[in-house]
Amino acid sequence: MFEVNQEYLATRLTVASPGSLFTRDQNVTDGRYECKMDAANRSDFYIGLALAVSSTIFIGGSFILKKKGLLRLANKGSTRAGQGGYAYLKEWLWWAGLISMGIGEIANFAAYAFAPATLVTPLGALSVLVSAVLSSYFLSERLNIHGKIGCLLCIFGSTVMVLHAPQEEEVASLTAMAEKLKDPGFIAFAVCIVVVSLALIFFVAPRYGQKNVLVYILICSVIGALSVSCVKGLGIGIKELFAGTAVLKEPLFWALLICLVICISIQISYLNKALDIFNTSIVTPIYYVFFTTSVMACSAILFKEWLQMSSDGAIGTISFLGTMGRHFGDLAKIRHVVTYSISPFEQRAFPNYFSKGIPNVWRRFKTSVFKVAPPMVLMYLTYTWGNRVHEQTKRKNPEDYEN
Repeated sequence: MFEVNQEYLATRLTVASPGSLFTRDQNVTDGRYECKMDAANRSDFYIGLALAVSSTIFIGGSFILKKKGLLRLANKGSTRAGQGGYAYLKEWLWWAGLISMGIGEIANFAAYAFAPATLVTPLGALSVLVSAVLSSYFLSERLNIHGKIGCLLCIFGSTVMVLHAPQEEEVASLTAMAEKLKDPGFIAFAVCIVVVSLALIFFVAPRYGQKNVLVYILICSVIGALSVSCVKGLGIGIKELFAGTAVLKEPLFWALLICLVICISIQISYLNKALDIFNTSIVTPIYYVFFTTSVMACSAILFKEWLQMSSDGAIGTISFLGTMGRHFGDLAKIRHVVTYSISPFEQRAFPNYFSKGIPNVWRRFKTSVFKVAPPMVLMYLTYTWGNRVHEQTKRKNPEDYEN
């Protein structure tokens, strides 16, 4: 046993650099310290994993509770949210859904403190599956083949985007955040968001809001990009407040708070309209994709993350966006093939809106395979090649990946 320990220590001394000042005792101490750190990191990993999974359950279930509350109001004859009513504010099921979403978001926020973003963010896509599964049991909704493939693409796409995402620039104070917000690029982006939102709210939504699921979801998504930026700034301000800085005297703190309240109010209102009119299993994945895309675009412009993006990361991101663009380009061609899955209540409420699906199951299956399979294969090959390039670059320049 003594000889084995001596060999281990000799190996440690051989591996050490010639100019190292570490002694044998120090190497042994470092080894024990590394073991303790590994155990602590493992516990943090499992805590973050548990928080991330629980957040997906709460968030996915919140859509079901909100939808159940809206359906109960419709059965009572109250003015529906899709028609501009706010009777859902008196429905306890709707409030239960809102509280469930709040708990899920808090758990998801806490998960980032324990686990890496490459684990937490892809797990967030599980809320789409949770919502789809629960809606089939509690709302009698069914997904067709396009809906199921769409849910899978949500998870694959978010995973690819996170794996290729650059490291976010650290902002440590409200002063630094204010400098970011004054950037001309972000100001132009924010103005575009406001103009597009107003156009959707006052011109597009009154005409097409009850006919096209994208209208209300686009309003929620583009405004959500600004709300996340406000949350980021408020989080920095609260951190400074606990550190003893007089944050409450800063006008930026209150401006971000007011902007956040306005954005969240608009998001809740139009998300309720979308849930009231359309199928939950349709609203959830579309909202997830558009909201995530809007937030990533806002974050990239605000923090200039593309400056730190590697070549393989850029290729992986562009390949995923190209896949999305291809599907949106083919949407008009396959519109006659897509059959929306609706609940029995929606069938009675909107008998003339939803058309009957094509009875030829083989034609639908064949169309789905030939439309979806090539982009998925291309995305997988690009992702694999990007990872290989990333590993080769990491081996050549290990000092660039130490942090």
